[in-house]
Amino acid sequence: MEGGGEEQGSGRRRVKKMILHRQTDEGTSSAAQEDPPAASMEEDIAGAAPDEDELVGPKKSELRSRLGWAVVQAIYDGLPDFQRHRLEGMGFGPFLRLEELAPDVALIQALKERWDLECHAFLFPWGHMIPTLEDVVRITGLRVDGQAVTGVTYTSYQEQVERLLGLEVRGERSSLVHRTALQASLGVANVRHRTGESQAEYMARLTEDARATLAEEEGEAADRDLRRFLILVIGKLILGTRGDPVGYRCLPMLEDLSSVDSYAWGAALLAHLFNSLGTSSRETGVAGFFPLLQVWVYYHLPSLGRGVARRRCAVPLLQRWWFCRDERSLRRQVTLIHDILDTIPFGHVRWTPYVGENDAAQPWVERGRPYFGRDIWLHCFNMVIPLHHRLEARTLGLHQAVVEFPTRQRPWERPGRSFRGIQQVTDWTVRVREQLDDWGQRGKEVVSDATSDEDYFRAYARRYGAQVYKGTQRPQAELDRAQQMVGGASSSREDPGRSILEGQLASAAARVEDALAQLREREQKLRTAVARTTTLEAETAELRLHPEATEVTRWREAAEEASRWRQEAEAAARWQQEAARLRIEAGDLRTQLGEERHRCDMLRSEMKGLERALALVGCSCSEASRSGIPSGSAGHYLTSSSGRRRNEEVARRQERAPEGSETGPRAMAPPSPRPPEGTGENG
Repeated sequence: MEGGGEEQGSGRRRVKKMILHRQTDEGTSSAAQEDPPAASMEEDIAGAAPDEDELVGPKKSELRSRLGWAVVQAIYDGLPDFQRHRLEGMGFGPFLRLEELAPDVALIQALKERWDLECHAFLFPWGHMIPTLEDVVRITGLRVDGQAVTGVTYTSYQEQVERLLGLEVRGERSSLVHRTALQASLGVANVRHRTGESQAEYMARLTEDARATLAEEEGEAADRDLRRFLILVIGKLILGTRGDPVGYRCLPMLEDLSSVDSYAWGAALLAHLFNSLGTSSRETGVAGFFPLLQVWVYYHLPSLGRGVARRRCAVPLLQRWWFCRDERSLRRQVTLIHDILDTIPFGHVRWTPYVGENDAAQPWVERGRPYFGRDIWLHCFNMVIPLHHRLEARTLGLHQAVVEFPTRQRPWERPGRSFRGIQQVTDWTVRVREQLDDWGQRGKEVVSDATSDEDYFRAYARRYGAQVYKGTQRPQAELDRAQQMVGGASSSREDPGRSILEGQLASAAARVEDALAQLREREQKLRTAVARTTTLEAETAELRLHPEATEVTRWREAAEEASRWRQEAEAAARWQQEAARLRIEAGDLRTQLGEERHRCDMLRSEMKGLERALALVGCSCSEASRSGIPSGSAGHYLTSSSGRRRNEEVARRQERAPEGSETGPRAMAPPSPRPPEGTGENG
């Protein structure tokens, strides 16, 4: 009994743990003293899903708690009216009125795998694509104009946190502080769902808790409450971290609340997001405001079908979309997204999706317009990242010209631990003065005099090649296509042999086309390699065999590359032989197809003769059945019956004739010749 009780108790504990895991809480208990380890998106969504076919339901998502969107919304609703009016003046009003967007983890992971660290852009088959400042301001409503979000990063923020926020900091050398303590100071200490509590009841309870704690009148306490709330918004939404703690690097900028509205928080959001996309590929998470990427994809790549429009005229634009949840496993979704991106027609990409928008209803767009369409440096303290808008001039309605693709060389050195500024006190306004001046001058306007995109496409293909394709190669697709052709043609009841041959011929032709395409690609690479080899040989002749060490190394590398290209040439020759063999096979199949057609024609002519003979036999059978004669000898019976009738007629005439008359038996005339069968007279 005791063992059973222990087992039952452990069972109840497991059920309780499962219930707590499935609840959509916004964080850990206020009693927690240590930060949980930073969790990646894949761990949050499918960390315990090794099986590819396992379903990913909405309860497994932890990104919602990482962002803390519901908690921020509840505290915002609990603020007094004068505090919300101050936030509106600071430019945070449209952003704080956004409704939560469910995370599309598979889409974000697929985008991260296509991010290029050198040019800070996504690589697609149709070219570079980058979220711009216009995307940020239209989707989030945050300002992208004003001063850059930069300043001094400190080894410790303990003194500033205690002085400006009235909170205790345990770790002296860190820019991260517990989120639970910050939320508790705003009245939201317990963010767990209660049993049987609906989402509306949950939000109402959090709002009431916040309203009971926050100061209701202006003063020092109200300023402290506002700073705490802004730190939560900036540290968990705008500049969100991958883990649970909140960043405090921007706290010095909140000391004077009257100057908060002068900073470009939207540009800082974009810089922080770019920096997160550039992390190691082993980290599947993305810190920052990832809903921006989702809605950006919904507008520019509608063929993916990942979002569902819900409100046509709502602003900011993030409020117009729902995430179309996919219940397949995370890995399966990422693979399917890559496959679709590799095959999207170039014409389905929407480069200018905001044409026709009512900008009068979005005053934040008009304020940020001077920063649209420019190459500019984005700033978020130690994250200083270039926005290469010239790589996507098509978003401005221009043709994409051939430009120099950026490299990863930086004119300044960034410390290894980019988020925690614990190495030393750094004044980024001095360290990156050149990039900061670029922001102050609003960067450089993007122009293009190209008349088509063809030159860019060629340069893009030479630079990146197959790197832009991330989907799975499917050799089975050709077989499926051939089987489909054969299966569809074999339904023909007239010539099954001909249908099968047509399917085989179509399959062979498809293989020939694929082989020729690969052969052309390899031939182009071979020509490029031969040209480079020729150039290197000429340089070697000019140096008269007196190379330096660096030249020897370079020549050795070139020789290795030439050897590799020779191997490629041999492979190309093999492909050419395979293509020739396939052409011969296709010719043989065409010959067989002609023979089968001739044989089918002969069979048709014979069948027509048989059909006419059968028709005549049928008519004869029907006539014989009416006369009561067996159908097996209908023609013979008709002939013999006519002879008997003539004999009987002669006998009757002889009996009627008187004696002595000259009338006597006459020789019976031979029967008239029977017409040949098939003329239709017997019928």
